[in-house]
Amino acid sequence: MRALVFPGQGAQTIGMGRALADAYPVARDVFDEVDEALGEPLSRLIWEGEIEELTLTKNAQPALMATSIAAIRVLAEQGHAVTDAAFVAGHSLGEYSALCAAGAVSLADTARLLRIRGTAMQEAVPVGQGAMAALLGLDFEAATQVAQEAAQGDVCQAANDNDPGQVVVSGHKAAVERAVEIAKTRGARRAMILPVSAPFHSELMAPAADVMAAALADVEIGAPVVPLVANVTAQAVTDPTEIRRLLVEQVTGSVRWRESVEWMAGQGVTEIWEVGSGKALSGMIRRIAKDIATRQIGTPEDIAALAAE
Repeated sequence: MRALVFPGQGAQTIGMGRALADAYPVARDVFDEVDEALGEPLSRLIWEGEIEELTLTKNAQPALMATSIAAIRVLAEQGHAVTDAAFVAGHSLGEYSALCAAGAVSLADTARLLRIRGTAMQEAVPVGQGAMAALLGLDFEAATQVAQEAAQGDVCQAANDNDPGQVVVSGHKAAVERAVEIAKTRGARRAMILPVSAPFHSELMAPAADVMAAALADVEIGAPVVPLVANVTAQAVTDPTEIRRLLVEQVTGSVRWRESVEWMAGQGVTEIWEVGSGKALSGMIRRIAKDIATRQIGTPEDIAALAAE
């Protein structure tokens, strides 16, 4: 049994998706449609721009989605339909890629939603007031205790439960810095501030959640052709009304990635394809469920290797 998963922020690179677009017209069409939906040449930034500009949240989110959907369209053309999978899932913004891939939201609407989401998340907290940190070598329970102790009246919470030894905390900058120091005394192998521009998946993102509630209310969401394993519940969902609610909740809620992978393994998933840029999710999956085989699909070479089997 197979699942398809889609990467989140941090996977962006200059040039991602270009080889696919050059090799397959169906992939090029995805980037063209995203450019048209946003009213700007995002593909030029992705392929020829500066990494600092691509990494801006408002650009990285639709760019990563476009790269993932380009790969999905090529897979479909090669005979690997999304419906061959039992589930789709995505890490944070990757959840939108998953829903687009599964036909629940149109490509143009997904691009516009992610531009709104990225901008709203960036603007929710003034630059310099929030932060995120990775705590390596602590499990979710231990990291949550560290975050609670570090808060001291500020916001500090476990934002991403990525795998058994990697939890990201998010909140006010001073509180996150305290969490880093506390984690080091609690046996963390490493604890480090991440180079992100805002405290994602924390209560401080509440203004962005309000923006997304309004934006999502205006967008048609259908039932996905295969169930989505949602970030905030770590369980499958197909009801469009529930999906809309969970996408709003996701802005301030934790990304329960470890539990999502464990849940899929429990349903009988034995193979997961990471579709789009990078291989960060595959590494997490191997640390969560060693028996699940992983494969990256993001380049013509990946497609050729699949065809050769």
